Amino acid sequence: MTAENRRKILLVDDDKFFQKVMSDAFESAGFAVVTADDGQAGVEAYGQGEFDAVILDLVMPRMGGVSASLEIIRLSEDPDPVIILLTSMFQGAPHEHPIAEMGAKVHIPKSTPPLDIVIIVEQLLERKRRGSSAA
Repeated sequence: MTAENRRKILLVDDDKFFQKVMSDAFESAGFAVVTADDGQAGVEAYGQGEFDAVILDLVMPRMGGVSASLEIIRLSEDPDPVIILLTSMFQGAPHEHPIAEMGAKVHIPKSTPPLDIVIIVEQLLERKRRGSSAA
């Protein structure tokens, strides 16, 4: 896949270490990654680029993940953008909702291994490419 054709992820999280770990995992899987340090910066970045998926921390300064995801949905030309909320507030398994809850259909605990998050995103993007809806 050429640099121009790489899938592009917007990763929004105020934890620099987590940003680095996740960026490395996605880049190793062939993704281009753009990062933002809070929801407001994430919304601004989203407005300036095209992204295949957006990954947002739930709790951040200036604008949290819920508000940012709702604003990204409003700005998106895609009727069903791939938006994932990450949170350390629960430790269960990643889960998907048929209808968006808190601005995202997919919620993933931050304790999930980075490679598993990459695999989930790849599966969501493949399913979207094939045109199917929620699992």
